[in-house]
Amino acid sequence: MIVFPNAKINIGLHVVSRRPDGFRNLESCFYPVNWCDALEIVPADETRFTSSGLSIPGEANKNLCLKAYELLRQDFTLPSVHIHLHKNIPIGAGMGGGSADAAFTLKLINDLFTLKIAVSDLENYARSLGSDCAFFIQNKPIFAVEKGDIFEPLDLNLSGYQIVLIYPDLHITTAEAYQKVIPQIPVEDLRSVLQQPVSSWKNRVKNDFEQALFPSYPVLPQLKSYLYQKGALYASMTGSGSAVFGIFSPDFSQKLTMPGTTYPIWQGTL
Repeated sequence: MIVFPNAKINIGLHVVSRRPDGFRNLESCFYPVNWCDALEIVPADETRFTSSGLSIPGEANKNLCLKAYELLRQDFTLPSVHIHLHKNIPIGAGMGGGSADAAFTLKLINDLFTLKIAVSDLENYARSLGSDCAFFIQNKPIFAVEKGDIFEPLDLNLSGYQIVLIYPDLHITTAEAYQKVIPQIPVEDLRSVLQQPVSSWKNRVKNDFEQALFPSYPVLPQLKSYLYQKGALYASMTGSGSAVFGIFSPDFSQKLTMPGTTYPIWQGTL
C-alpha cells in the first residue's frame, strides 16, 4: 500500500514564551500543501526501512517511520514490514516532511492491519514522535498553540490560491533557529488577522524566525523579495526555515524559475 505524505507551511508563527520543559510556546496556522513524499509499507520476513530520492541524514534504523511502527507495535500485534520512503520534500526546510512521514506511517499501518485506532489516539501517538507530527493525522488547516501540538479550529480556506515554494539548499537546524529567536508577545492577534483578505497580510502576518535568521542568511530575505516582485499577495519563510513561500491569486499562471541557481521550486494550487 502506497500513500503520499505531504508538506505543510506555517502562515504566521509567533514564539510567545519559554516553557519550563525547555520548549517554547508557539502560535501558528498550519496549512497543508501538496509537495509530497511517497511511502510504501508491505508485510515482510523482517522489519526494515529503505529509502530513495533525497538523502536522509542519520541511520536508517533510527528513522521516524520505523519509530512510528515500533510505537504501535508496543500496543498491537503487528507482522514484520518493509517500509520504503521515496523522499522528495527537502529536509531542514521548515515544511514538516519528516513529521508527515511519521504520521502517515501511523495512519497507513492503522489501515493496512485494520487496527481501528481512533483519530484522537493516532494524534496522541504522533505527539510522542514530534511536536508537529499530530497535525498530519487530520491534515487540515488548524491553529496550533503550546508546543505546536495542541490544535484549535481555524476557519481558513485558501482553496484555489496558487503557491510557490523555494528551498535555497540551506539546512537550518531547529536548535539553531530556537537559539536565535527571542520570545515575545505578538502585537496583533494572529487568528483575527488571518480572517482578513490575503492581500492585507503582507505587513501583519509575521514569522518570528525571520527576524532571528535573516541577518545570518541573506538569501532568505532575497527570496521573499523575489516572490513579492513576481506578484505574491503574501510571502514568508515557513517554520524555522529555510523554505520560503509565496501565495498568489488563483489566476496566477507564470512558471517561476531562479536563474543561476539549482534551488528546488514547487508550484501548485492550495
